Amino acid sequence: MPSATLHDGSTIEMEIHGSGPTVLLPLNPAPAEEGPQAEEMRKWGADPSLGHSVLTGLSDAFRVVAFDYEGHVMRVPKADTLTPDNVAADLLAIADVAGADRFAYYGYSWLAVIGIQLAIRTDRLTALALGGYPPLGGPYDGMLAVTSASHRMALEAPSTPPTKGEVGDWSSVSVSLSHDQARQFMTLYQALRGFDDRAAQDRITCPRLCFAGSADTIEYGPAWGNVRVDIAGPVLAHRAELERLGWQVRVLDGLDHMQAMQASQVLPVIRPWLTAELASVTS
Repeated sequence: MPSATLHDGSTIEMEIHGSGPTVLLPLNPAPAEEGPQAEEMRKWGADPSLGHSVLTGLSDAFRVVAFDYEGHVMRVPKADTLTPDNVAADLLAIADVAGADRFAYYGYSWLAVIGIQLAIRTDRLTALALGGYPPLGGPYDGMLAVTSASHRMALEAPSTPPTKGEVGDWSSVSVSLSHDQARQFMTLYQALRGFDDRAAQDRITCPRLCFAGSADTIEYGPAWGNVRVDIAGPVLAHRAELERLGWQVRVLDGLDHMQAMQASQVLPVIRPWLTAELASVTS
């Protein structure tokens, strides 16, 4: 199994399936093992085999390079180095090892955030598909507040045992991250403080698509500073402008953040779009 060396010297394995235009997929390609963790994920509407499902749904038409970037940074935290520059360098290093001079990228939620940062740092992208995060009017301040609260709670974790919380109520979940795991995401959003995503639009030159569920808004409670992270609002408010800027925009009616990330919702959006946009791209 090929592996790439990342900015901190750690290595990440990747799986490559299919043939055709290359698509970088920063999701765990392995099917989930059954157990309490998988069952808990399903209770919250998550698919523990999400990466495998998306990979399977694309690899008959594309050369898919799948790698568990989120899982990697949780196993090997990059407390002070998970910056936009370093993350983009990591993704390019993975593409290099995969032998992909040109490639498309799909990411959801914070993996969409880093997709934007990748797109403004390279001309190697053939297409950019983002889900669960608005490319215009993104809630960077809200994400910094949430990750800062997570970091604070991680520091307090030894005296506060983690709880699973009530399903659907994000504010009821206590943090079970280590200090370094939490700090790395605070590092990322601190580096993005003041990021002007409108000014960045001219630097995204490849075909681009974004989607979100129309109910994708998360309300955090007092422990999190009563932060409201609105994903759907900016997509809806800026839809016409995004389309003028060259984005294809899809809004998935009635779906929240977890529901809109499922393979059954993602594949009908990104697969036909990638097929159309990459029709003239050689593998």
